[in-house]
Amino acid sequence: MTFRYKHELDPAGIPQFGLVAEDVEKVNPDLVARDADGKAYTVRYEAVNAMLLNEFLKEHRKNEKQEATIAELKSTVAQRQKGFEAKLAKQEEQIEALTAGLQKVSAHLEASKPAPQVVKNP
Repeated sequence: MTFRYKHELDPAGIPQFGLVAEDVEKVNPDLVARDADGKAYTVRYEAVNAMLLNEFLKEHRKNEKQEATIAELKSTVAQRQKGFEAKLAKQEEQIEALTAGLQKVSAHLEASKPAPQVVKNP
């Protein structure tokens, strides 16, 4: 949240940024300081900084693992794509060979057909 200190504390009224102790308490009670009645009254910013750094480092490690996993998956996809392309090329060659063979057989059958005979009726 943003706030300004009272005029007596900050005559310039410079905007300040901070956290609401009650909201922080809901997330992590150890990050607030309490008054004599045990009620949260301020945030322990020095502890927040340490906690944020710790969380940042956790997320950074997680991100590095995810990047390594992504790189591994990209490599696997590339390898499988190469394999697929090789199989496809081989199948295309086989189809061409079968088509050529079929054409030869068809031509041979066509050539070996007896010529039509014409019968003359008297």
